[in-house]
Amino acid sequence: MELRDLYRDVILDHNRHPRNFGRLDPANAYAEGHNPLCGDRLTLSVRLVGDRIEDIRFEGKGCAISTASASLMSEAVKGKDRAAVRQLFESVHALLTQQDALAGPELGKLAALSGVREFPARVKCASLCWHTLNAALESDGGTVTTEVPDEVPSGPARKMAGEP
Repeated sequence: MELRDLYRDVILDHNRHPRNFGRLDPANAYAEGHNPLCGDRLTLSVRLVGDRIEDIRFEGKGCAISTASASLMSEAVKGKDRAAVRQLFESVHALLTQQDALAGPELGKLAALSGVREFPARVKCASLCWHTLNAALESDGGTVTTEVPDEVPSGPARKMAGEP
C-alpha cells in the first residue's frame, strides 16, 4: 500500500468514526468555527487544567476533511500544554500550506493531512479546527470564520490569517 493510500484511509476512518465527538461538560474554554465556502461548522469545548488540555470535544457538521482534521487534532492535543499545541499548530499549518514542508515524526497521524495542500480550496477545511482551538485557548469564546461576514451576530469574529 502506498503512503498516499494510507493517508486517505486515515482521513476516511476519522471522518466515519470521529474521535472525541460530542459535548464536553464541564468545559472552561470554547469557540465556534465556520467555513461558509464548504459549509463546515464546529464547536470546540476544552477542559483546561492550568495550561494543559485535559480533555477536548467537538460538535458540528462538515466535509470529510474538516471532520477528520478535527478528530485527528483532538487526539493529538489532548494532554498537551498551550506551548506544545502552538508548536503543533505551526507544524500542521506548514504541512497544509508549504509545498516543501515535510511531515516530521512529531505529527504522527496528523501527517495524513499532507495531501490536502494539493487542493488549495480544502486547506481551510483542514485548518478550521486549529484556528478554532486557538480562539478557545485565548478564552474569548469568539467565532472563527474563513470569510469575514458583513455582520457578526454575536461575539468577536476573526478571519483565519495566512490561508490561501
